[in-house]
Amino acid sequence: MTTLDTNPVQTNKGWTIGLWIAQALLAAMFLMAGATKLTSGSADLVAMGMGWAENAPFLLIKFIGLAEVAGALGLILPAATRIMPGLTTLAAAGLAVIMVLASGLHIIRGEFEVLPINAILFALAAFVVWGRTKKAAIAPRA
Repeated sequence: MTTLDTNPVQTNKGWTIGLWIAQALLAAMFLMAGATKLTSGSADLVAMGMGWAENAPFLLIKFIGLAEVAGALGLILPAATRIMPGLTTLAAAGLAVIMVLASGLHIIRGEFEVLPINAILFALAAFVVWGRTKKAAIAPRA
């Protein structure tokens, strides 16, 4: 510990709280988005403003929904139970990849208005990856 590290416990607690907030926000967003894709048909998704679903294969829409739900659960359950908590970092990384791919699709389709949402979700997911790797890793159960 250097002389600059006056209160490492408080700093770690702050990072932990911030990361849990980011994880909860991401999980809520992706759980909602994934559940919508899993329970709605293409026409319903288009009516909700997801124009890309009009020409997307049915199984691709369901796969994306399943990946989003799995990612949302992966953000919370491994960290909360401390059973294989490294999976939380992998879930966040997977959701970041989904946002990169979604951004590419929206750029190709000219749907630039949704890019800020993709960027925010990507940034939160990247923050969780970085934070759970570098600042406030969760130790597995003993």
